[in-house]
Amino acid sequence: MPRIADRVLQLGTETALDVLVKARALEQRGRRVIHLEVGEPDFPTPQHIVEAGVRALRDGHTRYGAPAGLPELREAIHPGAPDRVVVAPGAKPLIFFGILATLAPGDEALVPDPGFPIYASMVRFCGGVPVPLDLESPAITPRTRLVIVNSPCNPTGEVVSEEHLRGLAALAEKNDLWVISDEIYRRIIYGPEPRSIAALIPDRTIVVDGFSKCYAMTGWRLGYGVFPPALAPHAVRLVINSNTCTAAFVQRAGLAALRGPQDAVAAMVAEFRRRRDAIVSALERVEGVRCKSPDGAFYAFPDVRALPLPAGALADRLLEEEGVAVLDGAGFGPRGAGHLRFSFAASLEDLREAADRFARLVSRL
Repeated sequence: MPRIADRVLQLGTETALDVLVKARALEQRGRRVIHLEVGEPDFPTPQHIVEAGVRALRDGHTRYGAPAGLPELREAIHPGAPDRVVVAPGAKPLIFFGILATLAPGDEALVPDPGFPIYASMVRFCGGVPVPLDLESPAITPRTRLVIVNSPCNPTGEVVSEEHLRGLAALAEKNDLWVISDEIYRRIIYGPEPRSIAALIPDRTIVVDGFSKCYAMTGWRLGYGVFPPALAPHAVRLVINSNTCTAAFVQRAGLAALRGPQDAVAAMVAEFRRRRDAIVSALERVEGVRCKSPDGAFYAFPDVRALPLPAGALADRLLEEEGVAVLDGAGFGPRGAGHLRFSFAASLEDLREAADRFARLVSRL
């Protein structure tokens, strides 16, 4: 058999998708499962966005387009500097392109820990070395080339403070580093709007965002990156060499999302706040569990280290015995060990039932 390239062996996966497969298998056997594993809003895409996409299809927007994206959409994303915007099928490709454009083999990238596991996976695939990011004392070496920031963060929901952003910006300038700021949860926030590090060092920062979370458009696959002028042309060439362009009718829907009414976003965030308060309160009542209230996103990340069972085994038993699908925090990095991730992108009824089932399992340990 021909040899498989070593680079693909460096790719990891998302544990949410692995757990989803196990949960679906249980459902096929007749079990009712409460799904708190996948980070996907349980709201429909707002109707005016759907109608814009359908209208674009009927109007014939089904052909190749500009690799960087529709000019109107790029202008709506970053008014005054649309040439810095690159549109892609989802936010993940923009993270990938940013890493490909900034890391050489052997270079180090500081990645959030706990953090979205695809960051470290992509860094390794590109020949780089992922290093856990400690906001208090980042481990900068002569090989460091890139810092990845995610605020609000998956899986903790924490927002990076202004103090830490300023510290990272100063380090980036002092050590000549690039920064990728993943802001996909930027509008799902329960306090003051977080500042972007791009406001401090715009010519060093790649801002990655998309439509999946705040507009409930996960299946539409639409994301964008705002690149420093020095990197934008390289990102466009990466688009040309990978996906050519992003579906025009999907971009038309994205334009309607940005230019249309925002009340659906506000209503969704308000509902997420109610759910956050409910699940955090319920988890805090479970003996041996501590749970900080997240500042953004839609994840609770309870600390279960005081329980007599490791988090991974706890997650397995919670699914198998109680029919609740959650994630082991260790899947988000070593510092996530001893925690579970509960997505509260589910109904209040399901969240309360999930918390009751979790408490029931803990009482049997």
